[in-house]
Amino acid sequence: MRNTTLEENIALWRERIGNASARWGGAEICAVTKTVDVDTINRAVAAGLTTLGENRVQEYLSKADRLDPAAHVHLIGRLQTNKVRQIVGRVAMVQSLDRDELAAEMSRRAVAAGIVLPALIEVNIGREPQKGGVDEDELPAFVRRAAALPGIRIDGLMAVMPFVDDPEEVRPLFRRMRGWFERLRDEDLPNAPMRVLSMGMSGDCIVAAEEGATMVRLGRALFGERPSKTEIQGG
Repeated sequence: MRNTTLEENIALWRERIGNASARWGGAEICAVTKTVDVDTINRAVAAGLTTLGENRVQEYLSKADRLDPAAHVHLIGRLQTNKVRQIVGRVAMVQSLDRDELAAEMSRRAVAAGIVLPALIEVNIGREPQKGGVDEDELPAFVRRAAALPGIRIDGLMAVMPFVDDPEEVRPLFRRMRGWFERLRDEDLPNAPMRVLSMGMSGDCIVAAEEGATMVRLGRALFGERPSKTEIQGG
């Protein structure tokens, strides 16, 4: 039995995610390209996966100039404030906005560059102390504070679920995230259009899509096992 090609694998997962998310209007795949070589990434872009997720600023910058220009790169890993200047104007979105000092630095750097930087608010929906993200109780207030800053736009929410063997265990958390997404979207806050709900990774993406994700982040499902299993925000 022959091995499945990358292009065939991409088509397979697009169909699976499309079927699982049909009741919500579909979900986009963000291809998590941590540790993936540039040639393979560009093959994925040519096959239609133009939204890429990179975890680490330095790794992304080492690849950036060789990526297909059609790629839209999202920073999905935890972002240190001292790295913001390196990615402003070089990424299409930051998916991991989770604290006031980061929002302020993103705003300052984006204003200085004369751009608007789209961002997602990362929510620690599982209340795991080892993970970044805003607590649910603080979410509405944080969204309002971030949306009030110039130079950034709050396009939605992102979450990383607890790692479990059975994704059914985290279905209620996906459902809760969709609830927050809809409530905040319906508030129609200025500068917070709430268009993107990024949740679900290789192990739980089908459940995420069934529960209303507009974007799932797939690494291992597309590219196979990585040299290291220490991916944080996607995989």
